[in-house]
Amino acid sequence: MPITSFHPPVRILLGPGPSDVNPRILEALSRPTIGHLDPSFITMMDEMKILLQYAFQTRNDLTFAVSAPGSAGMETCFVNLLEPGDKVIVCQNGVFGGRMKENAERCGAIPIMVQDSWGDPVDPNKLEEALKSHPDTKVVAFVHAETSTGAQSDAKTLVELAHRYGCLTIVDTVTSLGGSPVKIDEWGVDAVYSGSQKCLSCTPGLSPVSFNERAVARIQARKTKAQSWFLDLGLVKSYWGGAGKRAYHHTAPINALYGLHEALVILQEEGIEESWARHQRNHQALRAGIEAMGLAFAVKKESRLPQLNAIIIPEGINDAVVRTQLLQKYGLEIGAGLGEMAGKIWRIGIMGYGSNLRNVLIFLSALETVLKELGANIELGVATRVAAEAA
Repeated sequence: MPITSFHPPVRILLGPGPSDVNPRILEALSRPTIGHLDPSFITMMDEMKILLQYAFQTRNDLTFAVSAPGSAGMETCFVNLLEPGDKVIVCQNGVFGGRMKENAERCGAIPIMVQDSWGDPVDPNKLEEALKSHPDTKVVAFVHAETSTGAQSDAKTLVELAHRYGCLTIVDTVTSLGGSPVKIDEWGVDAVYSGSQKCLSCTPGLSPVSFNERAVARIQARKTKAQSWFLDLGLVKSYWGGAGKRAYHHTAPINALYGLHEALVILQEEGIEESWARHQRNHQALRAGIEAMGLAFAVKKESRLPQLNAIIIPEGINDAVVRTQLLQKYGLEIGAGLGEMAGKIWRIGIMGYGSNLRNVLIFLSALETVLKELGANIELGVATRVAAEAA
């Protein structure tokens, strides 16, 4: 039989990403494709920079979207700021700190690991001990919002510590950007990367990044070429340069950038502080319902991400069975645990366009029904009622 057009099923995406895409963004993706050096496209790129500066709360001139997913944003930071033999302290409290270590090693750098339990934030005291023990460290890298656990670290304190010991910082905001406060200039972050598919509600495939003047100076002082040609900022920045002038580097994903532009316009229209507040309100409703079911969170209250909720799987309940039933019966996707959290938690994403009370109530109703059918001691209807009251 011939292969025909692919039509995906309709889902409600409540996992760790991607999140549900706003219909305005889907419409933007369908707009006519033009050349990547077309004057109109260059105007849009200039606007994209301004919109990303707003999202990151920065005035950094070198702010743009890498033409690849968040993992490429991570690699962009590492391959440009690290050279062979450099020491980098990597704070790990989940899966993505481990990926930072991999990036550092592939750059020929020497990673010094600061380990915290999965589900806990990065401990500033441990970081300071490592900085004292390794005074020749060049960079400190950490994940602000650890996607594998739903834990949020104190970025401001960690950056202040790194600077006190003469280090630059690389910060992962893939899950936090747009959903909880990210204040790049106020915190003094030197290099930051994120993703398009979480709280920005765009499709996957783009990675917003920003570099301050200290980071740019380090890049310009390199003694060796960046490991990656495609991600070499010495080349890429000429494509994303100012004053309407662009030098060809690669063919940008034109329609995908239309989508991110629209996502950022939507964020600007709502107001970033209101977006942060909306995510927090919906988290509070979800938390009320989850606790009414007798379930618990894996992360302490003061360190929880509002947009990514790690729920401890009740004893005697099969992780995969619940996720499969939610998907097949209700069209709901939630995330499994990763690494040492596998089989121990569910990751519930209430992100971006999908961060609304309707989705919270649909999810709670479906979850309590599935758990009841599997023999859990659940009183149907309580979770949704309590969540609605908390909203």
